[in-house]
Amino acid sequence: MNDKKKLLIDTALHLFYENGINSVGINEILKVSGVAKKTMYNHFKSKDELVVATLESRDKIFLEWLDTQLQRSVNKLDVVNILFSAMTSWFKNEVPELSPFRGCFFINTSAECSNKNNAIYQYCANHKMKVRKLIQKYLQTEDESLLDMICLLKEGAIVSAYLNQDLNAANKCIPLITRHVDTP
Repeated sequence: MNDKKKLLIDTALHLFYENGINSVGINEILKVSGVAKKTMYNHFKSKDELVVATLESRDKIFLEWLDTQLQRSVNKLDVVNILFSAMTSWFKNEVPELSPFRGCFFINTSAECSNKNNAIYQYCANHKMKVRKLIQKYLQTEDESLLDMICLLKEGAIVSAYLNQDLNAANKCIPLITRHVDTP
């Protein structure tokens, strides 16, 4: 990837995650990045294209991080413990690659989209499906209700950690789920 394009994506991701996509204009991204407007428009036809590029970047970063965490699991109970412990580390800003915690970039971004059919909203929804599939891969279960419970509690923990500043929200989910996990 071109250095200027990467700089634009990294700068926009930082500003969008910190302030929201609708609060950050192209001129602010250009000012902070030091990239010329013409160069930006050579890489991105619109702000929406840049937003999607930031979603793609965050998606890759988040999924690689989560996959690395879940690889350590050997059974369903491990998946639950590792998943929610990793989230607690994220909430407490102990995961440098995820930057300071400001909630879920995908939840925040999708909430700013009024059109559920646009590429930005669709990318956010797709990210959540990828996370679900990743958890399912390590959980190794066909039990959709267990997977639903884990994913719903995960999303609720993210929202509680951000809105209520409950940085232990994810850890509170572990005992709720472990009651429903069959261990080998």
